[in-house]
Amino acid sequence: MDPSEIREKIGRFRILVIGRANAGKTTILQRVCNTRDNPEIRNCAGKKIDPALLKASRDRGEHDIENEMVFQSNPGFVFHDSRGFEAGGESEFDKVKAFIASRSKEPGLRYQLHAIWYCIPMDEESRSFTQGEIKFFSQCDTGSIPVMVLFTKFDALYDVAYAQLKSKGASMEEAKELAPKHAEESFANGPQLKFLKDVRWPPKCHVCLPNMDKDDADCGPLIERTAGIMNNAVLRQLFVSTQQTNLELCMKYALER
Repeated sequence: MDPSEIREKIGRFRILVIGRANAGKTTILQRVCNTRDNPEIRNCAGKKIDPALLKASRDRGEHDIENEMVFQSNPGFVFHDSRGFEAGGESEFDKVKAFIASRSKEPGLRYQLHAIWYCIPMDEESRSFTQGEIKFFSQCDTGSIPVMVLFTKFDALYDVAYAQLKSKGASMEEAKELAPKHAEESFANGPQLKFLKDVRWPPKCHVCLPNMDKDDADCGPLIERTAGIMNNAVLRQLFVSTQQTNLELCMKYALER
């Protein structure tokens, strides 16, 4: 099916983004949509919500996961935001679970969720999973909706790796050069990935995202792996044609059609 036909039939690619406060969610979405601007927020009826009203709701501790986030630089993506379970405890978890279930029951692909990005920041000292995150991967069956974990702010681990390399006798230059690779190798054998392998509902895959706040940030791995976990060929084609940051990926899937 031609990409234009798919967009006419399904509309936009819909992603639920979950993550605790300061996980870097908005920054990553800006990179994916190639913009520095903030998104427009619309209610489930498609009506734009005044930012002042949104702020007032946030100040009262209110949050509506049904609201849609859309960046004008790429309106082909629509994002739903969950503020993370530590903010609302049991009630927030129940809302997310109910939202996933209700969207799964939508008869057509247009209003279903097509993917879930779960953001976990690596810049916190403990770098461990919160109780809410443990609960999600232990109790939340997302059915056919693929889940990917985004380890955000991964460059925070570079400082740890740098210190380790220096303690082993590396020069400042060597430690700086080798820190990213050393961090990735240490992380591959660390407790976070071991936990995700043992949970009842493991994610399809994960991606490590460093330096997403930089102008030259590379979200290519996120785009490639999201395309790779799409079992539905039509949705995969919709995602690939919607993203605008990876031309090589478009060419790859165009050749495979």
